[in-house]
Amino acid sequence: MTDAIVVEGLVKRFGATTALDGVDLTVAEGTVLGLLGPNGAGKTTVVRILTTLLQPDAGRVQVAGVDVLRDPDAVRSSIGLTGQYAAVDEYLTGTENLEMVGRLYRLGKREARERARELLERFDLTAAADRPAKTYSGGMRRRLDIAASLIARPRIVFLDEPTTGLDPRSRLAMWEFIADLATGGTTVLLTTQYLEEADRLADRMVVIDRGRVIARGTADELKAQVGGQRLELTLASAGDLVPAAERLRPLGTDEPHLDDSTRRLSLPVSGGMDVIAEAVRRLDGTGVEVLDLALRRPDLDDVFLTLTGHAAEEEPAGTEGDRTPAATGGAPR
Repeated sequence: MTDAIVVEGLVKRFGATTALDGVDLTVAEGTVLGLLGPNGAGKTTVVRILTTLLQPDAGRVQVAGVDVLRDPDAVRSSIGLTGQYAAVDEYLTGTENLEMVGRLYRLGKREARERARELLERFDLTAAADRPAKTYSGGMRRRLDIAASLIARPRIVFLDEPTTGLDPRSRLAMWEFIADLATGGTTVLLTTQYLEEADRLADRMVVIDRGRVIARGTADELKAQVGGQRLELTLASAGDLVPAAERLRPLGTDEPHLDDSTRRLSLPVSGGMDVIAEAVRRLDGTGVEVLDLALRRPDLDDVFLTLTGHAAEEEPAGTEGDRTPAATGGAPR
């Protein structure tokens, strides 16, 4: 299978901050790669370089078989981009927004109109086609933004955290759209900090933290790196987390993770259901009130906690690499 995207030794610095520190990744044609990481990890910086919006300080980058520095125009003609913020003109209608992007891609007037009509139907926006985009909901604007990135039938689509800020219903609908793209043979690079999203959509994943790749593989391969099971407790009081952790630490195969905001304690363990009984015995008589107690297999949240020491949704202190807003929308020539 041919690689649609090839990145080797990618480095990017912003002053004294190294946003990317030797990133390597490949995306096979017709597949979805999930680029995972917290805010500030460097995900958006990778996307901006791959879409010719930013030049790297070092490394080799090829998109659709073309070096992004040697022939950026050829790269732009092969890609679509949806950034973190919907890039629609709120004073134009849905139809006018798509026709404008089509014309920027040098489609003929008739072709741009037909393509706009086709995409408005595909993204369930036909009823709102003649309304100004400023009257659209957040989910509708996001769908219109993705439609704009597809106007020229790109071979490769970059979706930079496409569901951030959406309500659960809109997020599920967006997942269906992205899955349809992949089914149709489009190569997709999806950046996200939502582990469930990557687990559902991506064929393979690359985990990035503080500008470096720290893991790669399928969801099952990443989960296998963590191994074992998780003993999870939800307590009535966050103040009981530390004493509960001290009582349960001997049962664990690694250090417990405590979350004050949810009053949850997660402890890697082995031994199956017997661990639950032993945990109850150790907490009996301590005054710790347990609201919920369960044993479960590791998920991608556990992968992040194990590899980085923090959850994927947490923003590590001192990281600035992804805070510069990226240019959004399609990438016309």
